[in-house]
Amino acid sequence: MNQGRFITFEGGEGGGKSTQLRLLAHRLSALGHEVIATREPGGSPGAEAIRDLLVRGEADRWSAMTETLLMYAARRDHVERVISPALARGAWVLCDRFADSTRAYQGAAGGTDPAFIAALETYVLAGVRPDLTLILDLPAETGLMRAASRAGVETRFESKGAAFHSRLRQAFLDIAAAEPGRCLVIDATQALEAVSADIWAAVTGEASSDRG
Repeated sequence: MNQGRFITFEGGEGGGKSTQLRLLAHRLSALGHEVIATREPGGSPGAEAIRDLLVRGEADRWSAMTETLLMYAARRDHVERVISPALARGAWVLCDRFADSTRAYQGAAGGTDPAFIAALETYVLAGVRPDLTLILDLPAETGLMRAASRAGVETRFESKGAAFHSRLRQAFLDIAAAEPGRCLVIDATQALEAVSADIWAAVTGEASSDRG
């Protein structure tokens, strides 16, 4: 595994994306790779400022369309300042959420026109695309219970309701079904160690394949 990769972690709330990303980053770093662990919305100073607008406040603070525009403003800055430079020098970039989250949250679950989101992807990302996307899947109710146990104030998306989160889960599964060459669904109801093992198997398989 001597070539950099762009790996994204996706899924609904409470799936353990941040924890699993940290475990994978540690494992790759121990092998001598440069690893950039980042997140969305956020990941660069400008994008983190936009994150504060998106993840705090009432559920209806922004419309889905406004959220989409804010997400892509943050994503563009993140790509320009962090992701693209890291990939150019051969680093591994591990990102907690990326464009698939906008497709799912603001698109399928929120109602923003998928064609509009696709156009933003084309023009804003300019070809930057994950080599591998790991979708940590679990029932929406389970994920929301897990998320509720976390301390913090970034709860705006969790508060959007059960129906929203059910649509969200299906949206991620639909993305995985449509792009099986890039996406892998991981059963996030398993023990932490089992999830980590599944992720490691996927990552080592990706690194040794001809994809990317």
